[in-house]
Amino acid sequence: MSKKIIGRADVISFPKLGLFDINVKVDTGAYTSAIHCSEIVEENKTLKVTFHSDVHENFGKTEIVFDDYSRTNVKSSNGFKENRYKIKSEVIFFGKTYKINLTLSTRDDMRFPVLIGRQFLKRKFLVDVDLENVSYNYKNK
Repeated sequence: MSKKIIGRADVISFPKLGLFDINVKVDTGAYTSAIHCSEIVEENKTLKVTFHSDVHENFGKTEIVFDDYSRTNVKSSNGFKENRYKIKSEVIFFGKTYKINLTLSTRDDMRFPVLIGRQFLKRKFLVDVDLENVSYNYKNK
């Protein structure tokens, strides 16, 4: 299987989350992928997540309830460990749908609402840091 080349940033969609044309940062330094959410409520063995941002483009208010979720420890670039919720979803790159694990985090203070990490990238993509929006431009040809 040949790997597709992607750049350091792109614009992709998460159809099961109702999020389309979202700016993402491809980060080979991060193991897990993370997505911005503004609210998380866990009750009755379900997780109600609100994806909303006044800062990030195309992040309208979407609420999703997950029955299948877990928790995982994430070590940030500054060395702090955080225990986050993790969900399973789908993401579209180059017109193809892939399964992805996403940790939930507040990223309003970050430039990108989504971080794509190594766990997702391995065996599928090579990253060329000189490029941007390769998947998005492929989709719009």
